[in-house]
Amino acid sequence: MPAEKKYHWHKIAESKAMLQLGTGGTAEIQVDGKNICLIVHNDWIYGCAAKCPHAGGRLADGYTDALGNIVCPLHRYKFSLHNGRNSSGEGYFLKTYPVQEREDGIYLGIEEKTGFFGG
Repeated sequence: MPAEKKYHWHKIAESKAMLQLGTGGTAEIQVDGKNICLIVHNDWIYGCAAKCPHAGGRLADGYTDALGNIVCPLHRYKFSLHNGRNSSGEGYFLKTYPVQEREDGIYLGIEEKTGFFGG
């Protein structure tokens, strides 16, 4: 049975309105040395790796489709905002990060490294 993931939570904004999103509802930020793409879709906030795992396209320059997939601007590969699965069939996986909207702000979770091998 896999161990439950533990996260270090980083406050990234005071509110959703302060996220400074672009016209596509996306923004790129840096948290704990990682480049993160933030996406607001259907009033939910999602976090994922800033670059597409296929060819490195900046996902903040892409868009979110009606099904809730982030679409890479380079080759239109699609990834689920919920779990990072490649939904257009190419077999890639996009790293996702949990985001929490709390009374005192917006927080992004970075998985804590545990054990000798980091897992």
